[in-house]
Amino acid sequence: MKHLLLVLLAMISYSLQKTMAQESILPIDPKVRIGKLDNGLTYYIRKNALPENRADFYFAQKVGSIQEESNQLGLAHFLEHMCFNGTAHFPGNSLEQYLKRIGVSPNASTAMDETVYHMCDVPVDIPGAIDTCLLILHDWSNDLTLDPVEIDKERGVVHEEWRTRMTAMLRFQEQMLPIMYAGSKYGVSLPIGKMDIIMNFEPQTLRDYYEKWYRPDLQAIIVVGDIDVDSIEAQIKKLFADIPAQPNAAKREYFPVYDHKDPIIFIAQDKEKTDIEFVVFNKHDATPDSLKNYSDYLRKDYATQVISRMLEQRLYERSQTAHPPYSSCSVYDGNFFIAKTKKAFTSNITCIEDSIEKGITTLFEEIERVCRFGFTETEYNRTRRSYLQYLESRYNERNNLKNEELTNQYILHFLDNEPIPSIEYKYKILYEIAATTTANMLNDVIHQLITDNNKFIALFAPEKKDLKLPTEEAIRNILKEVKGKELTRYVDDYTNQSLIEDIPQGGKIISEVTDSLFGTTLLTLSNGVKVMVKKTDFRNNQILMKGVSLGGGSLFPDSDIPNINFLGKVITTGLGNFTFSELKRMLEDKQVSVGYSLTELANTVDGNCTPKDFETMLQLTHLLFTSPRRDKLSFNVTKDLCYQELCNQAKDPEIVFKDSINNAVYMGHARRKRLTSQMLDHVDYDRLLEIYHDCFKNAGNFTFVFVGNIDMEQLEPLIVNYLGTLPSTQQKETFKDNQIKRRRGIYKNIFYQKLKVDKASNFISFTGSCPYNLRNITLFDISCQVLNDIYTDKVREQAGATYSIYVGADSDKYPEEISLQIVFDTAPAKREEMIKIIDDEIKHIAEVGPTKESLDKVKKYMLNKRAKDLKDNEYWIIWMDEYLRTGLNPLDNYEAVINSFTTKDVSNFIKTLIEQKNRVEVSMVSQKEDKTE
Repeated sequence: MKHLLLVLLAMISYSLQKTMAQESILPIDPKVRIGKLDNGLTYYIRKNALPENRADFYFAQKVGSIQEESNQLGLAHFLEHMCFNGTAHFPGNSLEQYLKRIGVSPNASTAMDETVYHMCDVPVDIPGAIDTCLLILHDWSNDLTLDPVEIDKERGVVHEEWRTRMTAMLRFQEQMLPIMYAGSKYGVSLPIGKMDIIMNFEPQTLRDYYEKWYRPDLQAIIVVGDIDVDSIEAQIKKLFADIPAQPNAAKREYFPVYDHKDPIIFIAQDKEKTDIEFVVFNKHDATPDSLKNYSDYLRKDYATQVISRMLEQRLYERSQTAHPPYSSCSVYDGNFFIAKTKKAFTSNITCIEDSIEKGITTLFEEIERVCRFGFTETEYNRTRRSYLQYLESRYNERNNLKNEELTNQYILHFLDNEPIPSIEYKYKILYEIAATTTANMLNDVIHQLITDNNKFIALFAPEKKDLKLPTEEAIRNILKEVKGKELTRYVDDYTNQSLIEDIPQGGKIISEVTDSLFGTTLLTLSNGVKVMVKKTDFRNNQILMKGVSLGGGSLFPDSDIPNINFLGKVITTGLGNFTFSELKRMLEDKQVSVGYSLTELANTVDGNCTPKDFETMLQLTHLLFTSPRRDKLSFNVTKDLCYQELCNQAKDPEIVFKDSINNAVYMGHARRKRLTSQMLDHVDYDRLLEIYHDCFKNAGNFTFVFVGNIDMEQLEPLIVNYLGTLPSTQQKETFKDNQIKRRRGIYKNIFYQKLKVDKASNFISFTGSCPYNLRNITLFDISCQVLNDIYTDKVREQAGATYSIYVGADSDKYPEEISLQIVFDTAPAKREEMIKIIDDEIKHIAEVGPTKESLDKVKKYMLNKRAKDLKDNEYWIIWMDEYLRTGLNPLDNYEAVINSFTTKDVSNFIKTLIEQKNRVEVSMVSQKEDKTE
């Protein structure tokens, strides 16, 4: 197959050299209708019936935080919030209330150069839904009320969003951007803004921004879904024509990022940073929007993609040594961090604490090696095949595109003039580009991406006493030394081999039946392996695999817990005769992955592939069971890297908070603790391999599920060869009950942690016994969503005391218990008041139940989601996995069960739960003294 592909590429190359010499204009996909009203508003409309009776509505604007004046910092983002707090036709929060009634959750995002709003999965078969959503888009464009009362209520919400988002990385950005974008407005325009402005601006200041920048010539409406294009276009023309064009409109400027000769180096530390990141940005000019409509733009994009992949592979190979210079790496080309007007070829490594300079040197060496010698034909051919496999996969799925995939393309076309040819055309021209691009051509592109000028270098690290970081001068010296160093060409020593030389023989199918429950074919193999196959047409290029065997970690003694927690690292040493690095190269031109996990109650194997790579997935699965590669040296490297990561995690406040919750809920049970650096001291490689072999010695206890575009004639002989020959004892196993139960009674732990931001992180849970069946877990899910809406209204909207509040439903079969969990951040001074609201509202629901309207909104959302999920392979494999583990049948009259629930059912369910009087409260507060109650 590989040789055939190379011959095909050569033939295309020969025939197209002349035609590709001339640049071609990229045509717009004829399936999308694009128009512009007299007032300047642009619209994109596309018919797409996946999913049926659903549509996405987007509102995109070519303005963001970079348009703010010095007294408006943060107001572009604040205005985004206000679009959900009162418009001409939707006063107060009625806009969100309407959307919730039809099962839609709207959202929005603000960046430096754009603001985008969306309403996705709108059920367009509901009368009036299309008209109402278009009216919402109309109001967002021109008819916000900006009520001062609503503005004051939202100040607290935005401040709480800042409190939640103010992580180490955001603090680094605040320090770095003025240096990174010296002289440019990008250096002072982070969307989150300044909190002193947010809490004190005059409403007119916000209105000034709105009236100046929210105008039709900078706006686009995008509607994609199961709609009538002509009808939507007529409605847009009628509805949006009344929005006037703005006379003497302010010019929408695009702010430059300036060039510089010498490298600029930024070094920063933060106590809440958990690893050491070193990043090299090689700045280069962005393609002007006016030139993106030509095929040369796609050629450049192809070149940067394959160059990035090849350099990343080289960097990865350098990390696979006994004493690696860094633990991870990545390479990409794109925007210069958050600026659109300059691009950057960016390389990133995660350094090892005692080898920081070694990691920096290695990165610089590989960049320099590429600049001097370029890439080899063999590594390029592998990468090209990988790219073409991806391209083919996209082409094969051209009739199964989801709405969001299309809307994202049209947003980028409007904002940045990114080309939107049809998939058929793009497939053809990119195939031509790949065929006519040689390694030597790529080597020329490298020197456009990487120059001696325009380097911005950043080093982000934890703040701790024993950590020694290189200085700016040291980094400059390393760069200078590497530039003068004698380097050798890269040697591509990869040789193509088969994963399995001799195909296993001897398996048989001993029974084949049709299972009406899931619409599957059930095969039983001669070694006891069971295989459930569900053929779908949701995706042409997707097959998912799940293998489940009950037992898991529960069958091993407590003394093995460190080994069990580290078991997932076994295959990092490779499979069969191949190292992990060799496997990565072998699979580079395939779309396939296989992995495994060991939970307390089950062993699980997961995989996904294209139909073309199905045999490869089964080969990897066979090796996973039979041939983990023994390499203690490589394993010790993995262990050492993990040790550093775990040591740093222990200082992360978020990890401290999660550990405290875990200890509170499970009372320090050893089988519920995360892997720690102390546990690594008890990890033994030989014992680890014994456990691994024990987990996979009895394939007869596994049931494999395959979902996707499956050819049964192709599947059966491959299943027989690779799964039917797996080792088996033919014994049926199940898990052991190790009495892992949640805490009973009332427990409270308030502790104090040094934090950079004044914040209280809070967790509250209500736990109780509950029979595990479809009705109960569905009613529990509905009850939690009802509570989530109530808490969002009370704590976020009315009190302005949090940015978001999470209410989760955790249901277990073994043992049969449920846990209602509430998590939110707030200001320390508001903590007790908000927790009282939490308790009061859950008691209120237990006593009188929710309103019928609030319950109906949740039920509608769940039914909408269900209709969409039934056309998703992942949904099916998740529920079939659930069935194998618990026996729960998710198809058992689900819609009827949802529709049957009343407000009294929710009230009784919550009442039964809280009357069991099992409540855990954990709060991490940003103060210095410790206190436990």
